Amino acid sequence: MDSQWGDGGSVDLDDTRLEALSPQPLLTRDYETRPALVYERLRQQHGPVAPVDLLGVPAWLVLGYRESLQVLQDNDGFPKGLENWRARSEGRVPADWPLGPSLEVNHILIQGGSGYPPLRTAWDVALKPFQDPRHPQAKRLKAAVTAYADELITLVGQGGKTGVADLSAQFSRPLPLMVASHLLGFPGSQGDDALMDMWRVLDAGPDAEAALERLLATLAELAATKLEKPGDDFPSYLLAAHPDLSLDHLARELFMLLGMTSDHVGILISNTVVEVISGEGSVRASLSAGMVREAMNRSVMRKPPLVNFVPRFAAEDTPLGNYTIRAGDPVWVSSAAAHADPLFADHVASGTTISTRAHLSWGAGPRQCPARELASTVAAAGVGRLFERFDHLGLALPADQLPWRSSPFMRGLRSLPVRYELSAAPVRPPADGPAPEVAEEVLPDRSARQRSSLWRYLTGLIRGGR
Repeated sequence: MDSQWGDGGSVDLDDTRLEALSPQPLLTRDYETRPALVYERLRQQHGPVAPVDLLGVPAWLVLGYRESLQVLQDNDGFPKGLENWRARSEGRVPADWPLGPSLEVNHILIQGGSGYPPLRTAWDVALKPFQDPRHPQAKRLKAAVTAYADELITLVGQGGKTGVADLSAQFSRPLPLMVASHLLGFPGSQGDDALMDMWRVLDAGPDAEAALERLLATLAELAATKLEKPGDDFPSYLLAAHPDLSLDHLARELFMLLGMTSDHVGILISNTVVEVISGEGSVRASLSAGMVREAMNRSVMRKPPLVNFVPRFAAEDTPLGNYTIRAGDPVWVSSAAAHADPLFADHVASGTTISTRAHLSWGAGPRQCPARELASTVAAAGVGRLFERFDHLGLALPADQLPWRSSPFMRGLRSLPVRYELSAAPVRPPADGPAPEVAEEVLPDRSARQRSSLWRYLTGLIRGGR
């Protein structure tokens, strides 16, 4: 047993190897329904770092806010890259491990080693036109978000000026997918089949594997099109910034953008809506003051969409919490647990409209999410337009009875049933929004929209009275 000094004095370090600790399974029914209690039990038993079993594979779960920052900010001490995983190199990770496929797609969130720096630089260059508010592409993106949000809200209104709707299925999930299709440069509504397949992959149902194959093939075809005929879109910009990317690699990067942006942003929209309409006074005050971003900050502190980051691996034997992390051990930072750490949570004021932005929802350090500003812009514009178009939104279920879906990485609502009342006032774009002709430019032809699989699905939700 080694010893180190912490805030409370000398702390014994347990140097027992991860494989010998017989960790308890993390992904249990309790985790599905009450993850905060699971994190607290682990914290009480192990401290800020706990050994857990992830569907048959042992890993370290970082629960403490300070320890999470230490791991996230130390890219040399805790690098990404599956090549750093000792158990995998030794053949001790089962070939049929359920989390394997999502980690083997070696895109920017997973990749380590010498290939990462040029890829990250290319991502930053390719995203800049969409994240810099002074750039025409950023203005066009905001026009697209507003136009798509209005389309979806108007579709909800076809069920009546007042009624019940599932804002998750009818707004929060389709909106970022539609925006992602705009970013990827799909012609018209031709990307809608890909968007539906992305849903099937994210929901991990029986048709997820076939949907993933179709989706990657579609994205590879799109990549080939952009290589031959570049446009003003993300894949064309990424290819220009990183000409050495193979079409297969580009397809993996587009898959990451489509999946991560759509699921993360969709959950963020739903969670922010719940925070605003479920009676949290400070969040309502933030929104009424026009501070949508602040409402989102408060939402992600309480319920971050990305609850656990993809793994990092100790570069060498390193003390962390009450344990010694051996070289090659997988380390999973839990932003949800870190936000609940008393060292962090007790310093976040709950009765004020001003809060810290020290949440970890986008990560921290040199590998912080490259698309965080893009995702925040889309979510904020969507939430803002929602509350501009509805005079009233109220939960159709008590907040503690809303159904949640959990995965090893994400946690979001399965559905968001609300009672609504549409505004009787004429629809106007936001004061700082685009001119009507710009909004029309980003929308597909009406007949093409009506033929699309996504639109047929959304229309079916209304006709079915769901």
